[in-house]
Amino acid sequence: MTTDLEDLAVRLRAFARARDWEQFHTPKNLAMALAGEVGELVAEFQWLTAEESADPDPDALARMRTELGDVTLYLVRLADVLGVDLLAAATDKLADNERRYDAGRYRGSARKAPP
Repeated sequence: MTTDLEDLAVRLRAFARARDWEQFHTPKNLAMALAGEVGELVAEFQWLTAEESADPDPDALARMRTELGDVTLYLVRLADVLGVDLLAAATDKLADNERRYDAGRYRGSARKAPP
């Protein structure tokens, strides 16, 4: 059984292969493209208040959705090229955060836990 992310990775792999773009999809290039797309997403939030960012107008939300799509595509492609199971990596990271950030001790706090 495959996950939706695996299906997306397969589709992205075929998309790149059909265009002979695999030569450009090095981890470095993909990481840089990902950072650029994250920057475009962040730009959509620039100068919004906390309230505006939580309830963007429909046009802003559509732009944010597009940028989130770009970020997701580059992240999935980077993980695929590196051979990283993205869901496993996220699950492992969440388990580590659950260990580091005890709910009773860190509730309501933004302080950083020691490694």
